[in-house]
Amino acid sequence: MTSAAKPAAHIAMFSIAAHGHVNPSIEVIRELVARGHRVSYAIPAPFAEKVAQTGATPVVWKSVLPTEDAPEDWGTELIDNIEPFLNDAVQALPQLADAFEGDEPDLVIHDITAYPAKVLARRWGVPEISLSPNLVAWTGYEEEVAAPMTAQLRASERGQAYYARFRAWLDENGIDEDPDHFVGRPPRSIVLIPRALQPHADRVDESVHTFVGACQGDRSATQGTWARPASAEGKKVLLVSLGSAFTDRPAFYRACVEAFGGLHDWHVVLQIGKFTDEAELGEVPANVEVHRWVPQLDILRQADAFITHAGAGGSQEGLATATPMVAVPQAVDQFGNADMLAALGVARRVDTEDADAATLREAVLGLLADPQVAARAEAVRAGMASEGGTRQAADLIEAALS
Repeated sequence: MTSAAKPAAHIAMFSIAAHGHVNPSIEVIRELVARGHRVSYAIPAPFAEKVAQTGATPVVWKSVLPTEDAPEDWGTELIDNIEPFLNDAVQALPQLADAFEGDEPDLVIHDITAYPAKVLARRWGVPEISLSPNLVAWTGYEEEVAAPMTAQLRASERGQAYYARFRAWLDENGIDEDPDHFVGRPPRSIVLIPRALQPHADRVDESVHTFVGACQGDRSATQGTWARPASAEGKKVLLVSLGSAFTDRPAFYRACVEAFGGLHDWHVVLQIGKFTDEAELGEVPANVEVHRWVPQLDILRQADAFITHAGAGGSQEGLATATPMVAVPQAVDQFGNADMLAALGVARRVDTEDADAATLREAVLGLLADPQVAARAEAVRAGMASEGGTRQAADLIEAALS
């Protein structure tokens, strides 16, 4: 399917200001623009420039969600994690309705957190497609996972108030749907992770969900590139990154430096994010380079191993480059991703409390010493490549326009 096969359309994309929710679909947006579609992208101001670089038009709105600058504001309980999305949706809906008044789109695509997008699509009478950056619900998910997780929530005063408020908001907008079903069961979904990362993939409804795998493109213009320094010629390369949010981990970074700083046949690229002071690392050996932010995918294409927090983006980038991984999960879906990577036989899971220098060193060296790890990683990479990625996602979106 090409752009010539479909007339140009106005497509509206909705997301939140978080790297893990914007980055997975950014190449899909770029592809839709390249095919001649007009894409309006509803996004808070911190990500407006990133969106504009795709050729889409940012539609800026004010969010009240906790930001990545203060991840602790998300709290520690289930209700702390889900209530902010409802609060944000209630105040965002009027903003977004006003922003699109008189310029309603032909199609709505949205991140899984963008509840107002689903309301507006039904108000406008246009198709809606979820672009999921992580796992989706399978047949039996509610009984096996959701119900046990929410039972205590539904019995608590705060949880009951949350569900009552959600129910009232849906009623106010003419939607007769259970709140949990509204959030977790989209009518159509393009899944931006490889099928290999999906639990119980054989029980996922393929009439609703289509896995397209990693949607990756040339990121050099926005992220730069990485070149192996002359001092690293002939050495193995290790990338260490805990993503963008949960990076206040100086003890962990020190353990990585201790583990590999003395191994002269290794070169380490250490990303520490915005919350750790490099001075907290102590003396850094010459074979370790330290950065706040790195062009992760470019490095992974050259790396021999990857110590990661197992976020959805990092996990699939590791799989797409067939890079053996040590998964050190920090929050939310990362624990499940770490287990999936380990089950695939391409990674080892090491919990933060166990991530001392000796354990990290043994995990990385053990992975590389096992030829079956490399074989399995290559098999997963090949399977991902066949899922279609960016072009397949854009084809599916265009198909919905008819």
